[in-house]
Formats: sequence, structure tokens, C-alpha cells
Amino acid sequence: MIFLKIPNDIKSDYEGYNFFVNLFHSVKDLKEQEIIFDFKEVSFFEANLSAVFGVMLEMLFYNNNKVKFHNVINRVETILRKNEFLTQLGYAPVHDDYDTSLRYMRFEPADDEGFNNYIKNQLLGKRDFPAISKMLSKEILRNIFEIYENARTHGKCDFIHTCGQFFPRKPNKPLHFTVVDKGLNIKENVSSFRGKEIDAREAIEWAMVKGNTTKLQTSGGLGLALIFEFIKLNRGKIQIVSANGFYEYRNGLVTTEILDNYFEGTIVNITFNFNDTSFYSLNDEKEDLSNLF
Repeated sequence: MIFLKIPNDIKSDYEGYNFFVNLFHSVKDLKEQEIIFDFKEVSFFEANLSAVFGVMLEMLFYNNNKVKFHNVINRVETILRKNEFLTQLGYAPVHDDYDTSLRYMRFEPADDEGFNNYIKNQLLGKRDFPAISKMLSKEILRNIFEIYENARTHGKCDFIHTCGQFFPRKPNKPLHFTVVDKGLNIKENVSSFRGKEIDAREAIEWAMVKGNTTKLQTSGGLGLALIFEFIKLNRGKIQIVSANGFYEYRNGLVTTEILDNYFEGTIVNITFNFNDTSFYSLNDEKEDLSNLF
């Protein structure tokens, strides 16, 4: 039996991702063990990170491990039952009366329709999502689908995990939307494509540039070009974790860091600012509006 303590106040930031990457590193070789995750110290957990935790559980279950969560306080347990993350451990779901959760799900790489419906219903269908035109909504859907497409094309993974959480009481009312795969990471893909070893941070920055891609006969980088422009105007945030690289765009600034260990896959987290009263559409639409791409 192996006990692993989860620290308090895990957030979608460098420290939070670094914790998870270190935790992945410590459990990746465990087989046929009973693993207890102790939540005794946890009073707050950003529920979108269920997607990251889900990849770890996928790996542990694949290696025939048994997993249990101990000492989860009611507030945290309720959140993780609302988004149905804990149902895979035998917990019953709880109805989300306030519609703040994006359901935790894992998609097989061929489930295009399921992933598209998830984005339309769980994310773009959120009541407080910033006001956007129908054409822009379709383009954001297409861009987010590119993240899924990159995961299955480059990652060669068994599942793509996704989850999200809306925090209406915070000043900018952020909604965190997270997509995770465990496969070939961006560093490996970009290094192979460019024929030389590339630092993980440099590889992520290269992939964020519109037009840069390791896929033949196509363009688009990570597929985030339009969302990147939207996030700039919306005053949101984009974070990428891959290999031992951490990338964050926020308030016009790019921050990169090195993680303690490698993550064998890619984490993409997009934070939308729901405290945004502007209306957004594409440049080639006919509406006479002040906030156009």
C-alpha cells in the first residue's frame, strides 16, 4: 500500500503543474499496487485539473493498480462529483445546480463527434460565455478541435482527457478549460521535425506561432491562432505544459519555465474571462461593431 499526500490549494499555475508532473514521475512505474491519495490537507482544488489527474489514473489503471481517495472534505468531494471525475472511483454524481462545472470526460481519438458536442454544449453553451457571433463561435470550435486533432495526430495516445471549471465569484469570473493527452510531447515532435534537439520551452513557443506545424501539407501550429487573438482581447490566459516546459500567455506577457520532471504528453489550459461585456465577431462579418478580430 502506497500513501501519497496531495497538498492544499492546487491551482492552474506553474506550481500546480509542477506538482502534478512530479507526482506522475513518482508513480509511472508502479504496478499492481494499492495507491491511496490522501486529501487531508486539501481545502481547495481547481476542478479543471481533474483532466490532469485523469491521465494519471488512466496510467495507474493500465498498470493494474487499485486507487482510492482518502480524507476528501465535503466541499472538494462535491466539486469532483459535480464534474463526475469521482464516478470512476465509485462515487455517485451530484447535480451541478449552478452550472459551474464542465464535465470531466475522456475521449477516444476517433470520437470527433463526441468531442465537438462536448465543446458546443459544455463550453460555448455556458450561459455567461462572452458574447460572440455565430461565425466566431464556429471558428473557436474549429480551433479547439485542432487541439484534439493534434493530440491524436502527434500524441498517439489512447485517450484525450478534458474538464473545466467556472469561478463566478472571482473578479474576472474565469473559466478554466483543460485538455490533456499522454503521448509524444511537443518537444519530441518539434525536435524531430526540425532535425535537432530543441529545448521544451522553445518548442512550445515555436508551436504557438501561426503557421508553424510538424504536420505535412497543413499549417496552424497548435491550432490556437484565433483563440490566441480572442484571449488577448478577452484578457484571458493560455498555458501549455509539455515535456519539461511550461508556457503561459497572460496580460500581453509570455512566461516560460522549466519543470522539475518530464510530462510524457501535453496539457493545454485556456482561461476565458467571463467578466467581459464586449461583443466579438470576425473581421469579414458585416456587423458594425467596435470589437472585431
